[in-house]
Amino acid sequence: MKSGDIFNMEVQQIHNDDAIDLMINMGPQHPSTHGVFRLVIWVDGEKIVKAEPHIGYLHRGSEKICESEYYNQVITLFDRMDYVSNLNNELAFSLAVEKMMSLDVPERAQYIRVILCELNRIASHMLFYGVYGLDAGATTPMLYGFRERERIQELFESVTGARLMHNYIRIGGLKQDVGPDFKSKVLKVTEDLKRGIEECDVLLSKNEMFLVRTKGIGIINAADAVNYGVSGPSLRASGIAYDVRVNDPYSIYDRFDFSIPVGSNGDCWDRYYVRIEEMKQSLRIIEQALRDMPDGEISTPIKGMVRPPKGEVFIRTESPRGDLSVFLVSDGSDKPYRVKVRAPSFANLQALEIMLRDTYLADAVLVLGSIDIIMGEVDR
Repeated sequence: MKSGDIFNMEVQQIHNDDAIDLMINMGPQHPSTHGVFRLVIWVDGEKIVKAEPHIGYLHRGSEKICESEYYNQVITLFDRMDYVSNLNNELAFSLAVEKMMSLDVPERAQYIRVILCELNRIASHMLFYGVYGLDAGATTPMLYGFRERERIQELFESVTGARLMHNYIRIGGLKQDVGPDFKSKVLKVTEDLKRGIEECDVLLSKNEMFLVRTKGIGIINAADAVNYGVSGPSLRASGIAYDVRVNDPYSIYDRFDFSIPVGSNGDCWDRYYVRIEEMKQSLRIIEQALRDMPDGEISTPIKGMVRPPKGEVFIRTESPRGDLSVFLVSDGSDKPYRVKVRAPSFANLQALEIMLRDTYLADAVLVLGSIDIIMGEVDR
């Protein structure tokens, strides 16, 4: 038999097969993976039949490094895990140490923490809003989202001295008190944000092309979302009204009146719109905190180095991406024996294999973007 005959037989065999699954690598240098992330996709024509997320390309060993740092230094490492919601990360670790040491944080410090963390939640969601618009092929949402985000970043800079890596929330309170014009500044920002969020909502949420690209795409039902450990807006989009601030309150969140936005379909549009509604609820919390914020001290004095007693503690918080938990083990020294972080992006990312099943290749970027992952907290 000639070699040409063998080739013709192989081609004929391919054409006789019912389907051909082609493996495609998306990343780890793809511009739309929102970080150094690799997604392996198997497609039948244009339809995705299987997907596997591959992580580890950004791994820096943050949890291990915590074991060689003083407790106050560890906060700077948490700044860099989720570098879009730094203050929420600082709060999580500080709460864990404070719980272990039975520290009473002054009321004023707790209110300032809540105000800044909710502003950070809005800033994070505004970044998601702008980037998700780009994922869908629209450039204007990026301009709107960054305009509103910049208002918050300027306020953060005036309070903490930094735009990104704040290192402002400290064990026992805050690094320093806010200025006398803090309330007026925050009120001005919240008034601007109210208008800005409405403008962002009107611009994109009901846009016909955006609805076609996101409605009914990347669906995950409530049962699967729970089984995969999905949390935050991605979980609430599937119809489960679970928010750590309400269901397992920490800090002073039990003092505020706010709602938990939920979706019904668990698709890309629901995951997007839950975040739009969450920004409005964050504004409600900020206004209540500003109204009730007392005068007084902003930190509990700690003599010498921070040395929690021997033991272990677990604390849960609600970051912009979901359930951010810290498991801390102390051996009585001035450095942690073990720090384990339960990062929401890590768990949410695993659900991609369900969200992407039976969608089209062109939808992969939108489905991934709807989770709003930050690779810094995935690869710890």
